[in-house]
Amino acid sequence: MSDAAFVAVDWGTTSFRLWLLSRSGDVLAERRSSEGMTTAMHTGFAEVLASHLAAISAPEGLPVIVCGMAGARQGWIEAGYVDVPANLAEVMDRATRVPEQKSDIRILPGLAQRAEGMPDVMRGEETQLLGALSTDHRTGAQLVCMPGTHSKWVRVRDLNVTQFSTFMTGEIFDVVSKHTILSHAMADAEAFSGDLPAFSNAVIDIYNNPQMATNRFFTLRSGQLLHGLSATDAKAKLSGALIGLEIAGAHASAPRDSSVILIASGGLGELYKAAFNALSIDFITIDADDAVRRGLIAAATSIWH
Repeated sequence: MSDAAFVAVDWGTTSFRLWLLSRSGDVLAERRSSEGMTTAMHTGFAEVLASHLAAISAPEGLPVIVCGMAGARQGWIEAGYVDVPANLAEVMDRATRVPEQKSDIRILPGLAQRAEGMPDVMRGEETQLLGALSTDHRTGAQLVCMPGTHSKWVRVRDLNVTQFSTFMTGEIFDVVSKHTILSHAMADAEAFSGDLPAFSNAVIDIYNNPQMATNRFFTLRSGQLLHGLSATDAKAKLSGALIGLEIAGAHASAPRDSSVILIASGGLGELYKAAFNALSIDFITIDADDAVRRGLIAAATSIWH
């Protein structure tokens, strides 16, 4: 571990990811767990971090750069927000140091949109943006989609975040599929992929008829009672309807012919790819893990150059 230069941590609400990195950004070791903010609030942020550093035998005293919910008001220490419009470089300049620690631990701030009619915040996604856009030197106007429990759609011009919107797509899917009458329709559902016609058809339908969203939700139950709709198709339709509704909302404030930078990974990323294909929306994909790691590297390099 003699090449280790710093530690990078993406600390979410329910997830924890840590990378031990060299000066050039090579990954020397990696740790992942479910010890997000909700767990660390009780067990201690310093204790969670120390246990993972010990597990990879990280050298003592390495600086640590952190993004995500560790900087929330309920987190380790509040890192605050940078107000938009803002250049992503400001995120690196405004990192907050955690006091009373042997190592130099810095937590990156989030972004805040204080417009009266559409207040919004993000924490962690700004680091993904930094890694995804600055590394590839993307310029001009960009429309960025970052799927998740609370999906973010961001308008960026030359690394300046001008506007963003949060959609509670993932959380609503979880609540509706488990805690409403539709839970009966999906009780025996199997895993599905974006190439299932029920998914893509639901995306197209709701994108063109967003005002009918709650009606379409109920048809998942009535369709099962009257037409034998399978549990898997019902779940795929709900997913497609919610993702299609999100895309329709995002396009309400952006040109519909805008190409999209999709920052995503895993199965959720595949569903968004399928949705964009169904709607004939041009997009490119950047892996979310790579993006956040590159953003943390950029911040660490700026702070400890």
